[in-house]
Amino acid sequence: MTLNGWIQILVYCGIIILLVKPLGGYMTRVFNGERTFLSPVLVPVERGLYRVAGTSERDEQHWTTYTAALLLFSLGGLIVLYVLQRFQGILPYNPAGMTATEPGLAFNSAVSFVTNTNWQNYGGESSMSYLVQMAGFTVQNFVSAATGIAIAIALIRGFARTSGKSVGNFWVDLTRSTLYILLPICIVLTLVYVYLGVPQTLGTYVDATTLEGAKQTIAVGPVASQLAIKMLGTNGGGFFNANSAHPFENPDAISNFIQMVSIFAIGAALTNVFGRMVGNQRQGWALFAAMGVLFLAGVIACYWSEAAGNPLVHALGIDGGNIEGKETRFGIALSALFAVITTAASCGAVNAMHDSFMAIGGMLPMINMMLGEVIIGGVGAGLYGILLYVVIAVFVAGLMVGRTPEYLGKKIEAKEVKMAMLGVLCLPLAMLGFTAIACVLPSAVAATGNSGPHGFSEILYAYTSAAANNGSAFGGLSGNTTWYNLTLAIGMLMGRFFVIIPVMAIAGSLVVKKTVPESAGTFPTHGGLFVGLLIGVILIVGGLTFFPALAVGPIVEHLAIGLGQTF
Repeated sequence: MTLNGWIQILVYCGIIILLVKPLGGYMTRVFNGERTFLSPVLVPVERGLYRVAGTSERDEQHWTTYTAALLLFSLGGLIVLYVLQRFQGILPYNPAGMTATEPGLAFNSAVSFVTNTNWQNYGGESSMSYLVQMAGFTVQNFVSAATGIAIAIALIRGFARTSGKSVGNFWVDLTRSTLYILLPICIVLTLVYVYLGVPQTLGTYVDATTLEGAKQTIAVGPVASQLAIKMLGTNGGGFFNANSAHPFENPDAISNFIQMVSIFAIGAALTNVFGRMVGNQRQGWALFAAMGVLFLAGVIACYWSEAAGNPLVHALGIDGGNIEGKETRFGIALSALFAVITTAASCGAVNAMHDSFMAIGGMLPMINMMLGEVIIGGVGAGLYGILLYVVIAVFVAGLMVGRTPEYLGKKIEAKEVKMAMLGVLCLPLAMLGFTAIACVLPSAVAATGNSGPHGFSEILYAYTSAAANNGSAFGGLSGNTTWYNLTLAIGMLMGRFFVIIPVMAIAGSLVVKKTVPESAGTFPTHGGLFVGLLIGVILIVGGLTFFPALAVGPIVEHLAIGLGQTF
């Protein structure tokens, strides 16, 4: 580890902290329907969209109606995206002549982008047409991110409102998330990326002659626009197979830094939105502090592991950190930082190959996802994910002191705790269940690129990434098979909607409750004690569930490397 590396990490953390309050304030005004600097331009557009859709900002929905609208909207997006892939061979904007996508792969990819996972069992530049990338994937990058934000806002209203019946209007929240937040920022980011050298064209692929005299086809396309929303919306799906390790998606250290900031910006700011909407910003800062502690712990561990290097390589007389699978233009520090950021958020973009990380360095991204990606998390998903743990934490605190647990003046009763546990437990069910089955199927094991514990880690990482709606991978696994396409898609659906439905049920249950005044026995939820309790609950409930699987994967691999054993 170097001083320069730590300076870069600390500068990044400082910028994120500085963005939390102003961006949170702006987003709060948006979702409260207040005037913003974009209102003169966007309000007529917004109202026009409501008229076309047959709704109004005054029409609010019960949590069941809100959830049904969300599910039907997601189903419609899945069908459209599947059809686009299956017919891309006869559709326009296909200069490279891509043929129709195979049914299993098309289903997996459609589910992937609708669930904000962006798991990719294909090479973007060699498999998908411009039309599918733009009208399919990029559109879903916007609306799946907006859907996550909408759910978070609905849950916040559950805590903030008293004796109500509605949690908002899904169509209004979806529209405002897209129109006022995602789209304006992405327009600016797209222009910046184009300036830095990222392609944005509908022209054909470019043929070039290399220095050796060979012919090479260089893929281009509408890259910058997809890059902007894939980072800001924590989607992560790359236009190119190499994702943000590709020089056309990530030309230099400046673009790399902008991408890292984009991943955390909205998720971090939503903690401030939470504090503002419930009437106490300290509550939001407490959630942000818990996220920050877990994030810094992950960065330190991952950076240490990669900087320490491989003992087997050191035994050959070669000193230094582990540079395998990393871009030299970013180095170890920014590669480790990017890996922790992209898995702390449910982004999944990569600027280095996680499969080539050291055992501990590769384990940290897995742990981030196993915790439910509550460390900032996906846009919206991180906030409602950590609020599930908050419900469990205040329940535990109530048991300790023999009081009915409450949070923000709302009593946390059996229904809320049951729904929170359902939301938390569906992740290990998908992650560990499918991993166990895959490990005894010869065809599934044959798809791994390595034997021994690292091969197990490749399978575990895949299902963890799918259920956590992350989308990154240990690249040694060849996932484009019938088994993996189907089971990973099921895992993505479980990780998205088996969490969303309990979250909305909690929102609906809380919104009808009256606020109980604070008393001397009320457990304060904005101080260091609660932050520590919340971190402990996340690690115990979320982390220990996966310890046996980690023990036979990356942990035993780390110990074996220390003993000089290879597989």
